[in-house]
Amino acid sequence: MGRVFVRNIRLHAFHGVLCQERVTGNDYLVSVSALYPLGGAVCTDCVDDTLNYARIYEIVKEEMATRSLLVEHVAGRIAMHVLGDFPDADDVRVEVVKVNPPMGAACDGAGVDIVMRREDFERLTVKN
Repeated sequence: MGRVFVRNIRLHAFHGVLCQERVTGNDYLVSVSALYPLGGAVCTDCVDDTLNYARIYEIVKEEMATRSLLVEHVAGRIAMHVLGDFPDADDVRVEVVKVNPPMGAACDGAGVDIVMRREDFERLTVKN
């Protein structure tokens, strides 16, 4: 097992509780890592035997384009999508950072960092 990751994907998106956030948007940094059996890729040198991080980028881009009030919801959708597309992934970790949060403080960003395990995904998909 190993972690396949993409760090700090930079995107502009329109998430937020405040109306202005949904109009002007904000810059975001999104990082995703997934625990995945890498033994095959180590031996075969074949992209089909690993978790394709170009696909991870496409998933992030797609989910970030869907407006939400909460970054928690966005991160959860990204995690669900990754686990849905890669059934051999044991878990996925998603960090979504709003670079300039509208809270009147100087900071390097605010956001969430979630971990979703395969069993969480299966439980949530059965409910929906």
